[in-house]
Amino acid sequence: MGNNTYYITTPIYYPSDKLHIGHSYTTVAADAVARYKRLKGYDVMFLTGTDEHGQKIQRKAEEKGITPKQYVDDIVAGIKELWKLMKITNDKFIRTTDKYHEEIVQKIFKKLYDQGDIYKSEYEGWYCTPCESFWTKTQLVEGKCPDCAREVELTKEESYFFRLSKYQDRLIKHIEENPDFIQPVTRQNEMLNNFLRPGLEDLCVSRTTFNWGIPVSFDEKHVVYVWIDALSNYITALGYMTENNEDYKKFWPADVHLVGKEIIRFHTIIWPAMLMALGEPLPKQIFGHGWLLLEGGKMSKSKGNVVDPVILVEKYGLDAIRYFLLREVPFGSDGIFSNEALINRINSDLANDLGNLVSRTVAMIDKYFGGVMPSELQQGDFDEDLKKIVMETPIKVEELLDKLQFNTALTEIWKAVSRTNKYIDETAPWILAKDESNKARLAGVMYNLAESIRIISILIQPFMPQTPEKIWGQLGLKNDETVSWESAKVWGRYPHGASVNKGEVIFPRIDVKKELEELEKLSGQNTAEKEKKETKEAPKSSKGDKKEKVEEASELITIEDFAKIDLRVAKVLEAEKVEGADKLLKLKLQMGNEIRQVVSGIAKHYSPESIIGKNVILVANLKPVKLRGIESQGMILAASDDSDLALAALDKDMGSGSRVR
Repeated sequence: MGNNTYYITTPIYYPSDKLHIGHSYTTVAADAVARYKRLKGYDVMFLTGTDEHGQKIQRKAEEKGITPKQYVDDIVAGIKELWKLMKITNDKFIRTTDKYHEEIVQKIFKKLYDQGDIYKSEYEGWYCTPCESFWTKTQLVEGKCPDCAREVELTKEESYFFRLSKYQDRLIKHIEENPDFIQPVTRQNEMLNNFLRPGLEDLCVSRTTFNWGIPVSFDEKHVVYVWIDALSNYITALGYMTENNEDYKKFWPADVHLVGKEIIRFHTIIWPAMLMALGEPLPKQIFGHGWLLLEGGKMSKSKGNVVDPVILVEKYGLDAIRYFLLREVPFGSDGIFSNEALINRINSDLANDLGNLVSRTVAMIDKYFGGVMPSELQQGDFDEDLKKIVMETPIKVEELLDKLQFNTALTEIWKAVSRTNKYIDETAPWILAKDESNKARLAGVMYNLAESIRIISILIQPFMPQTPEKIWGQLGLKNDETVSWESAKVWGRYPHGASVNKGEVIFPRIDVKKELEELEKLSGQNTAEKEKKETKEAPKSSKGDKKEKVEEASELITIEDFAKIDLRVAKVLEAEKVEGADKLLKLKLQMGNEIRQVVSGIAKHYSPESIIGKNVILVANLKPVKLRGIESQGMILAASDDSDLALAALDKDMGSGSRVR
């Protein structure tokens, strides 16, 4: 790969009837990186696409009475339209039903078979159709899929297997010698400790019980199973094993695969092992990010939130949605999406901070100087501090974007926005304007404001593709060298004599209460009525004494009821008292590769210092609630009597994230 090329991919998306804002999360992040690298002068290849084969697709098509190809064609058209709406700048879009992809996959399968890395045997195991995963009986949880808790089917069939176990030691060695290969580090530790070091089993890579897939070229009763089919897209899209392989020579190995945490195992174990078997270089990095969840669970329209990206973009504009996705959540961690959080972020960051800064500055240049930036400037107090903050920002943003820390990069940009707003209050242009002798100083203040905004507008380009040009239009800038990426590192590029143009407010403020009511109507849910109905239908106790309540609480449950509770080991990373609440501690917990915030009523029995480092048992699938205005994402278990309280504990040390059964 050349020094000035950059190859970034998202996973190829499994066709889904319903698209929600979470589907856009990975792709918007990848698009921000691609835009940033192009601005830096890189020759970028940005790949996305769809994974269209498999038993699940075949069954859904049969239910609808259409062919699998007809079923996926309709959905793929919707995905492509969504990417257009989100201004995704992918260079290629691959479908696993593309003829060239199918032909290369057959060549890959045959090569691995010919060299002995694929062999025929018989498979018997439990198969989860939604996850497209095989499990042994001991891996099942209460007889169900350990990943999604759905029903599994006992499957026995002749299959081809990939010798995954052969590459176990090489994979461990590669990961240990290349610490950036799997990011974040928590995902790396998970792969090493939970999968690689305990030992790998060979992998089933063909199926005979359905036919919606790529036929094995030398044994056509078999179709190539998802791993070799789907994962190969990253190289088939570049022309691997074809005469037209210039893109492969130019861009491979990939700089980064961005994937959701639920599929990182396939990308960091199966995919690298396949590449090792093929004798090809491994990607430089696989980054497994967290999920964007609704309050109370995974995304679903039944939750009472509007999550349709089309509706959200139409209501609030593309840049507001992209900004929220990349600012709200540290990339790598799980995050919560809510309509209220979205609207508050728009009002606070975009309307109050950035939009107001642009409007005030343009209005003052128009009012005090007839809309034309003067050339006679006088510097004064507060100028150097403003310049220092603003000029440090481009370097910080580049460092953070190179590490895929989108929300931190945006935080740094907004520090510059806040500092520039503060500069207005410090210099008080409206007071300077009262005295003609202050004209040059007033001009200096206006120039510093316009120049700061110019630099800020350049830095937000990867995240917000439409807003910069709106700002440039109001500042009288053209899309030329004055707004190139490198020009953001040079103070003084705003042209003297530029004419500003008062325009529409870039981000109007939103009436939160009114907007939430409107979104509730759009969602087709009336949450209040639903809760009222549930309360009305709930059985009431005929007795109110304490004994009756204890007996009700002790009512027998089934094993199915218990299986719904997700208990996990979690490690306390941070703890602090909640201001104004004697009983509450705010805890930051590590649960596997996820960070949770929990508010717990244990402050009278445990000091913050005494609980840090302890392993606790967390009810991980409890609906989040707010206590004293702080969101609590679960509950830790404790025993108590009238006078004392003790945290539930384990008699030996278990890794954080371990399931408690």
